[in-house]
Amino acid sequence: MKGPMTGWITFAAVMLLVIGVLDFIEGLVGIVRNNYYVIHGDQLIVFDTTTWGWLTMLWGIVLVLAGMALWSGAGWARWFTIIIVCINIVGQLSWLGASAYPLWTLVIMTLNIIVLYALCARWEGFPEQAGRQSGAM
Repeated sequence: MKGPMTGWITFAAVMLLVIGVLDFIEGLVGIVRNNYYVIHGDQLIVFDTTTWGWLTMLWGIVLVLAGMALWSGAGWARWFTIIIVCINIVGQLSWLGASAYPLWTLVIMTLNIIVLYALCARWEGFPEQAGRQSGAM
């Protein structure tokens, strides 16, 4: 029998993988196309877009690894994911006013909030269900 939130947490893990890939692509674009992200004169950026791109790519890899750990049912992955999703929301929020593409930022923030909801609503039964599924494979 499935736990009550097994589907939501699996969905959160898959969404975290998607968010990680989107962040990775966002960073890759910053590296490959230096002038893609337009920063106006009154907006502050601490470093150039190439450095930001590398940091965002690494952050995307962290998100993907956390999504895989979450999918496996690791207990520590729940809290780690909650923390990094909150950091990712703040990071995306910082680009909301500076971006020429606010819809992109809003979509990623919405996906982060859905992941946050799925992990904060309930966790009981998921680690056991994930353990049974991996043992059956």
